Parts: sequence; structure tokens; C-alpha cells
Amino acid sequence: MSRLILIIAIVAVVYLLIRSFRKQAPQQDKPTTEDMVRCAHCGVHLPRGESVEADGQSFCGAEHRDAYRK
Repeated sequence: MSRLILIIAIVAVVYLLIRSFRKQAPQQDKPTTEDMVRCAHCGVHLPRGESVEADGQSFCGAEHRDAYRK
């Protein structure tokens, strides 16, 4: 009878440990995606938020924007 109680206690402890780990696991948020654009001067692809927009074109930096305009 004491073995049965010991086995039940061990199973209960393992169950509670597994349950507590599942609650503490951080929820992974889905990463937000951003459109990629191509630099009109050099052809490098970069996120739209990091690009420089001018004359309806996207550029990877102010230097390439200025070089494209010349």
C-alpha cells in the first residue's frame, strides 16, 4: 500500500512540474513582416522602413538617391 501512495505522489509531482513549465514558457509572438524594396541605383533589397524614397523610387541611402538623380 505504501508503494502505491509513493507512486501516486511521484506522478503528481511530475504532473505539477510539467504543468508549471508549460505556464512559464514565454509566448512567442509572430514576427511582423515588412515589404522588401529594391534600390533603384545598386539593386540591393532592403526593408521598406529602412529605405529612402524619392521620385517614386526606393534607395538604400541618401548617397544612392543623389547619385541616381545625377
